Amino acid sequence: QVQLVESGGGWAQAGGSLRLSCAASGSIYSITAMGWYRQAPGKQRELVATITRRDNTNYADSVKGRFTISRDNGKNTVYLQMNSLKPEDTAVYYCNAATYSGSTRISWGQGTQVTVSS
Repeated sequence: QVQLVESGGGWAQAGGSLRLSCAASGSIYSITAMGWYRQAPGKQRELVATITRRDNTNYADSVKGRFTISRDNGKNTVYLQMNSLKPEDTAVYYCNAATYSGSTRISWGQGTQVTVSS
C-alpha cells in the first residue's frame, strides 16, 4: 500500500505559476507510475500528466507546453510545475500512484485545491 500526500495548491492569477508536490510513503518500491489528475466542480476527474518509473511522461492536450511533471526519487516525491495558468485550470488536483505486486493497485492522495483568477 502507498500513501500519498499532496501540497502546494493555492491561488494564482491568470498567467502565474504554482508547483504541486506529492510525497509517497509505504510500499514505494512497487510504484510503476505516478500522475496528477484534476476535478473541477460539476465535471469528471481528468488526467493531467503522468510519469513512469522510466521517466516517460504523458500530458493532457490542455496542459501541454504549460505544465511539467517530474520526480525526485531520493525524496519519493513527484512534482507538477504549472506555468501560464488559466482560470480553466481551477480544480482540485489529485496525486495518483499505480503499484504492482502481483496485481495492479491504484492509490490516491486527498487532493489539493488550485484556484486561478482572471
